[in-house]
Amino acid sequence: MPIKDLPLDAQPREKLAQRGSAALSDAELLAIILRTGMAGKTVLQMAQELLELPGTGGLAGLLAADYKALSSVKGLGPAKRAELMAVLELARRATAQQLREREVFASPEAVEHYLQLHLAAKSHEVFAVLFLDSQNRLLALEEMFRGTLTQTSVYPREVVLRALHHQAGAVILAHNHPSGSVQPSHADRSLTATLKAALALIDVHVLDHIIVAPGAALSMATQGLM
Repeated sequence: MPIKDLPLDAQPREKLAQRGSAALSDAELLAIILRTGMAGKTVLQMAQELLELPGTGGLAGLLAADYKALSSVKGLGPAKRAELMAVLELARRATAQQLREREVFASPEAVEHYLQLHLAAKSHEVFAVLFLDSQNRLLALEEMFRGTLTQTSVYPREVVLRALHHQAGAVILAHNHPSGSVQPSHADRSLTATLKAALALIDVHVLDHIIVAPGAALSMATQGLM
């Protein structure tokens, strides 16, 4: 039976079986996870509604959405919300495993994706640090400060202490911009310089400062701003 003649809810599963997962749209992949829709709303319509959820920014934003945000979609009950949150956590863990097993700069896209999963959809600014070993493999990610980022709200001493705790050889700084723009501000550049100087005293290198927002990321190192 041709795919177009199948019931709408069955099309994504059949399409995946015939063509592979890469052939499916974001909405079709979500529909497979959701499995069923509800009266008056097909599973594909529900999937598309999730992708258009205010503040999530498409698939990348959806993966970073919390349980409460998902509850605003009519027909998305506790079981389906839990399944989506489980998919998010699996994505985080898979990316973290990849970063622990190889040098982070072997896959810069994975670093940005990992940070987007953790930070991009937050409604407030969060400053985080990726602590790396001597071979630039991930040791830990810690969210260290919240609120508007300035030299007075981010304490270099705390970052230094955590770097010593992890016996880190290098770090990647990161924070989110809830506004959606990933362009670094003057405060971002000033803070980066301050932290570089503080960490240099214990021979820990700052490799990058990455700014993320739903569906976007910017590496200050790549932009020559380090």
